[in-house]
Amino acid sequence: MQLMIPPGRDRPVDHERDHVLGPTDAEITLVEYGSYACPHCRAANGRIAQARDQLGDRVCYAFRHRPLTDNSLSFRAAELAELAQTPEAFWSAHIKLVTRSMQLTEDDLVAVADDLGVNANFALGDSDAVRRARARVEADVASSRASGVRVTPTFYINRGRYDGPWDESSLVDAMLGTLGHRVRTAALDFASWGPSAGILLVLATVAAMVLTNSPMGPSFEALWRQELGVSLGDAAFQMSILHWVNDGLLTVFFLVVGLEVKREMTVGHLASRRSAALPIAAALGGMVVPALLYALVIPVGPWSHGWGVPMATDTAFAIALIAAMGARVPVELRIFLTAAAIVDDIGAIVVVAVFYSGDIHLAYLAAAAAVVVALALLSRSRVYLLSPYMLLGIALWTFVYAGAAWYWRCSFPRARPPTWLP
Repeated sequence: MQLMIPPGRDRPVDHERDHVLGPTDAEITLVEYGSYACPHCRAANGRIAQARDQLGDRVCYAFRHRPLTDNSLSFRAAELAELAQTPEAFWSAHIKLVTRSMQLTEDDLVAVADDLGVNANFALGDSDAVRRARARVEADVASSRASGVRVTPTFYINRGRYDGPWDESSLVDAMLGTLGHRVRTAALDFASWGPSAGILLVLATVAAMVLTNSPMGPSFEALWRQELGVSLGDAAFQMSILHWVNDGLLTVFFLVVGLEVKREMTVGHLASRRSAALPIAAALGGMVVPALLYALVIPVGPWSHGWGVPMATDTAFAIALIAAMGARVPVELRIFLTAAAIVDDIGAIVVVAVFYSGDIHLAYLAAAAAVVVALALLSRSRVYLLSPYMLLGIALWTFVYAGAAWYWRCSFPRARPPTWLP
């Protein structure tokens, strides 16, 4: 098992080639890929200075250029700094370029050019010094690409990329390799590893099975039956922890998976009717065949009414197993199985609503339909703020849940249904 660790630097620090502050034999090496036009790099400059003051000769700091793309001022500032004839002159120009003003301006370049004794229009020249400066910047840019740098600033500590916060304490903890930093790094590496979600799901399932069948089983089940909710005066909404997981967290899960399937059906591998027909047909077959087998095996009686149970596919487990297999699963197969599982779940929900329904609250469902219309109007109006969609999404979930509260009374007879007091 190998975690997906961020790539390291493509080349070690060269004290003859790189711009370096600190001794050659320092135990800690900090490399920054930054841009003079990047506001985050300018803000990080002070934190780096504080960390260097705290660690002293234990750290060697190197700066490499990564000018912002499509920003001519950023490239010119990098080339201007490279026109410095001595390391002292470079660091003087470097500090001035990141601290002289809140945002890099043409006046900053003119001021630094005056300090270095070069023409402010140096970029238009074709002298050997300008060519060397440009080549030096291009070499740093190539190094950043080879190192996998996508944003600025990007830091590397002892050849390993550091993606954590770069405030003084966090940066120093990372350079010293404290226990807290190692734990956070291990957790982030595990979370970025593709099969991590599937492994956690399998482990949680095994743990739940062990606890349920142990002497702690009754206490474990009672914990899931504990109710949580909110109340305002005489109105209250309460559900058990089990309901919050099944009807709350899984709603977010299906939203994310559904958005991925929608993307594939609009601009991805399932965009054409021919490519989308196969997973839809597979999902329909996965519902009809189990239901028919159930009806053929189970004799007529009270149990025969449960033919809808084997129709549903556990999408969470299906997707978790796909993720756990990682790159071994072709992209096309991953998309096919995901789409089939989603269509299967949609069909199962329709079957439950049509054949297993009880008392449906039409007023709540009408309110849910109105929220859907509001969401469509927001989308057509090109509203890109997240907050109105979140608020309407919560309202939609609430109305749909209230309109189908009968289902949970049938599925969980031992759990008290939500309390709705107008």
